[in-house]
Amino acid sequence: MTLALPPSQAARNPRGILLLTIGIAVFSGQDVILKLLSGGYPLSEAMTLRGLTTAPLLLILAHRDGGLRTLATPGLRRMLARGVIMFLAYTCYYLGLAGLPMASAVALYFSAPLFITLLSATVLGEGAGWRRWVGVLTGFVGVLIMVRPGTSLFDWAALLPVVSGMAYAVSMVATRRLGATETAPALAFWGNAVFLVGAILMAAVFGSGRFATTAVPSLAFLTRAWVWPTPADAGLMVACGVIAAAGLTLLTQAYRIGEAHAVAPFEYTAMIWGVLNGWVFWRDWPDTTGWVGIAVIVAAGLYVLWREAMRATPAAPPQAPPPRALPPLPD
Repeated sequence: MTLALPPSQAARNPRGILLLTIGIAVFSGQDVILKLLSGGYPLSEAMTLRGLTTAPLLLILAHRDGGLRTLATPGLRRMLARGVIMFLAYTCYYLGLAGLPMASAVALYFSAPLFITLLSATVLGEGAGWRRWVGVLTGFVGVLIMVRPGTSLFDWAALLPVVSGMAYAVSMVATRRLGATETAPALAFWGNAVFLVGAILMAAVFGSGRFATTAVPSLAFLTRAWVWPTPADAGLMVACGVIAAAGLTLLTQAYRIGEAHAVAPFEYTAMIWGVLNGWVFWRDWPDTTGWVGIAVIVAAGLYVLWREAMRATPAAPPQAPPPRALPPLPD
């Protein structure tokens, strides 16, 4: 009888890629919902219902993955600090969705891999060769192409997804350190806890509508007063919580079973959903300059990820010369 050997991580990459692409597709539904709600509800209301829905689901996941005791660890303060940074990333991205075409918001958010490389080199001391630096600089050129500073087409809302990408990069750098001691459910649970508290605090400031403005869609989404949602809209807000828990589970599992360098590039399938959803729901279609910016950002991000994978892959050890059949003859 022969014993079946467990599959190598590389052999599980196709399954990891499949789970990640499904997770990205699931998360794209949340973007559509929030953009649809941004015209009639405040962001804090949608975020509060999302956080309340996600919390018990994440508790169940934590219970199944090591037990609830994994939530109380010495790294709690650092996880809460990471949660604050993630809250900034989420808030800026959602506000950007309200004021920008969906494809533009998604593309600008994907400046995150560029910021991750920048922070990894400057904060973590991880080496970055000149090729990756060229990729990072090229990606930021793509960001400038899309933001279009100094032109009549410039929109301040375009800076929000960029800030989101930067904050997300900071949180991912923190995750690299926390991941060695904390479980994924613990990181997700405390991140959601900060998300919920932040949404409640945001509601305390803006929920009455005393700062409400309609001049800019992003500001209107932030400052609008709370209103009683229709059953359908309340269902959509709750759905965001279910989507967040499901999507997070899929992405976490994807990176668990697959190699990061093989799985990560498929996060860019979010661009496909951003373009398709923007067209289907709002008839938004990037102009020529927008397409150029999207192409540059995506190409630069994929190149940086590829160089990261090349760096992470250990070189094959040099092969020893074949043994001699006979000892060498003396000189």
